[in-house]
Amino acid sequence: MDKADRRTAWDFLEHLLKAVLYLSHTILTGNGIQFAEQPRNRNTAWSPQMRFDMICEANDIEHRLTNPTTR
Repeated sequence: MDKADRRTAWDFLEHLLKAVLYLSHTILTGNGIQFAEQPRNRNTAWSPQMRFDMICEANDIEHRLTNPTTR
């Protein structure tokens, strides 16, 4: 891929769901902007649901984020 942006993540997930013969129940991703809002914006009243999460929800898949590394 030329870019690792939100659209690339959505397209990959949608193609993956069409290509596999079974559905995953959980997807674990990093905390990148492709998969999640910035931590300060997550789970607020005004934060929109991410499309990656909407695709997961529509396919009964739990989307989990890894714990960020603290230094």
